[in-house]
Amino acid sequence: MVLTATSTNNVKVYTVSGSNLSRKIPDWLARRKRKELQKDIEWSTRIELIQDFGFPEAALRIKATADGEHCMATGVYKPQIRVFEFANSSMKFDRHTDTENVNFLLMSEDWTKSVHLQNDRTLEFHNEGQMHYKVRIPRFGRDLAYHSPSCDVLVGGASNEVYRVNIDQGRFMTPFQTQSSSGVNVVEVNPAHQLFGFGTEDGAVEFWDPRARNRIGVLEPAIANIFRPISGTRGGFEVTALDFRKDGLGAAVGTSSGHVLLYDLRQARPWQIKDQQYGLPIKVLKWLESLSNTYSGDSADTEGAKILSADARIIKLWAVESGKAYTSIEPECDINDVCVSPGSGLVFVAGESSDIQTYYIPQLGPAPRWCHFLENLTEEMEENQKQSIYDDYKFVVRRELESLGLAHLIGTAVLKPYMHGFFVDLRLYERAKAIANPFAYEEYRIRRVQEKLAEARESRIRATTKLPKVNRALAQRLMQMQKSEKTKAAKASDDESGDEAKRLGGRQRKKAQAAAVTAAAVLEDNRFKDIFADPEFEVDEGMDEYKQLHTTYSKRVQKTRDNDDSSDEEDMDIRHHVAPEDQDESDDEPMDSDNEYFQ
Repeated sequence: MVLTATSTNNVKVYTVSGSNLSRKIPDWLARRKRKELQKDIEWSTRIELIQDFGFPEAALRIKATADGEHCMATGVYKPQIRVFEFANSSMKFDRHTDTENVNFLLMSEDWTKSVHLQNDRTLEFHNEGQMHYKVRIPRFGRDLAYHSPSCDVLVGGASNEVYRVNIDQGRFMTPFQTQSSSGVNVVEVNPAHQLFGFGTEDGAVEFWDPRARNRIGVLEPAIANIFRPISGTRGGFEVTALDFRKDGLGAAVGTSSGHVLLYDLRQARPWQIKDQQYGLPIKVLKWLESLSNTYSGDSADTEGAKILSADARIIKLWAVESGKAYTSIEPECDINDVCVSPGSGLVFVAGESSDIQTYYIPQLGPAPRWCHFLENLTEEMEENQKQSIYDDYKFVVRRELESLGLAHLIGTAVLKPYMHGFFVDLRLYERAKAIANPFAYEEYRIRRVQEKLAEARESRIRATTKLPKVNRALAQRLMQMQKSEKTKAAKASDDESGDEAKRLGGRQRKKAQAAAVTAAAVLEDNRFKDIFADPEFEVDEGMDEYKQLHTTYSKRVQKTRDNDDSSDEEDMDIRHHVAPEDQDESDDEPMDSDNEYFQ
């Protein structure tokens, strides 16, 4: 079990869950093939911080509660709302809706009160049990915000008006009339002094005072060298994201051209401009303040506050003061929303995939209390990414290519030359091998059977015979002779049938028994014990005199010296040194086959 880790600017980002999109298996298939999945190492060793943390098709929005105990997410398909409980690491409940969700807000410290902006021009108010109330707005909404002192829900949409729904009185209030000619993309409330900020489609940011209900200022961002200007806008782009800093003075503005501008509300010019480099509209902007006791792992956090900016392709974190890149996260799917667990380094990404992806950045902050084990788990299970270029290729040499019938592909893009051979696609190699040798499986099966039989033979219990220290080869030959002659005698007794066969069989049995007795007598008789005990009687088989006296034997002695299971034919070759014409088969007396050993 390993965790994928990337390192940008020496800042490690651990992909905790939801990274392997290609291995996502539907729930119904997982239930049917549960036993097969237990054998899949990649599936069985996956990490799930939260069970069922995702949606059947895609996740649209995700937000964590202020108390840090739950998170709420919306997704498809079917359109639904899901609440996940961190303490139990599981889904608390899911609730289906009629249409897809554009955005939603949590109006309480926990998940029990929320308002959802749907794509059919409706606002749905939900409590802990069900949908409490639904109201329809005049135009399609794009974003919403909640002003707690006045209990107003502000909704910006495809018009120059920002609608106000007062949940205390239960009615619409007079809307705010902006200078935009097309629509309002972003609605934000400053957390320090409750200043309203409206990012318009014309490329301007309007600031409204909730007490006077009047416009107090207009910010018109300007960026040089905009390559794809949008006609009808003031600066060639739209304002697509807006976020206020908690100190009440900082404001981050994201544009449709992929730029992020940082403003001090006391000045009209940005003091920091950052290009996302992809040219895609900024979807998410978040101020990440430096913690008092920053958990920074192996290196100290000297950059202070950071900005998290995300478009559909990449999430970038960079320093507020210097604009220096801190780290980046590039998921495998398009990004819809990003949520950072409060006071920690855990990042949730809702995107166009069934899983909500989870990333952990130790240098950004500690792990939350409900998954504190991440701090030790990430280092123990870290995977050093070593990308192999030819993971799905098979290396073959030219001779093997010719045997497979693929030599005509040399010089084409199918074969990749490498050293003394080629890399060929593994699927093509397996198919060509099956065509070239259709009986490969049968040969493999026979070979496996032979290997199993050999293993069974090795496991048999065998009788071990202790050989003397002197003339070990002579004693071994005598033992083999005794064994083979006993076998012949037993075989002759089994094959006796008829008078003639009985007479011949009895003669052979007598010869075999006599030879076996002779060999046993030499080994057991006390008169010959010094041959196998006294080194003076050692027979030197390498001497020329010995080889001259045993010409036939000296050529074959090396083949039978250390072979305990010699065949009967080899035993006969060892002991028969008399020419066939000199042997008398009609003689009933056994041959003196041991004379040659004592000459």
